[in-house]
Amino acid sequence: MKTLAKTCLILMLVSFIKADGLRELYFLEGTWKTENKEVYETWKLLPDGTLEGQGYKVKEGAKVVTERLRIRIINGIATYEATVPDQNNNQTIAFKLNKAAAGVFSFENPAHDFPKKIQYMPIDGRTIQVRVLGDGDKGFGYKILKQ
Repeated sequence: MKTLAKTCLILMLVSFIKADGLRELYFLEGTWKTENKEVYETWKLLPDGTLEGQGYKVKEGAKVVTERLRIRIINGIATYEATVPDQNNNQTIAFKLNKAAAGVFSFENPAHDFPKKIQYMPIDGRTIQVRVLGDGDKGFGYKILKQ
């Protein structure tokens, strides 16, 4: 019985540590709409502290999922994972949070062709600037608005 109690306590602590490591990213929770487009990103907080999401567009009244997303702790590092249908052989691509980037949550994978960086810059509680960057920090950006 003591072993079961210890195991439960350890699992609870690990879940808390994982959740605490992502706490600064919980502002993403909810549904976000790309400014002037019918393109959305939605995030939900799971009990273990992981953020799970998806990108989708609304086309002719129907929701079309364009990517599956997840942010979780892997080997002590906040990691953004994206799976895009019909890209990268349907493999999930991981981007590690660069804590050195001031004022921005910059998830980076320099080995990936494009993007190499996915950045979220909160402007206020209802607006986030997103940048998707490749070589030489060239790419595109857009604003998402909390719904």
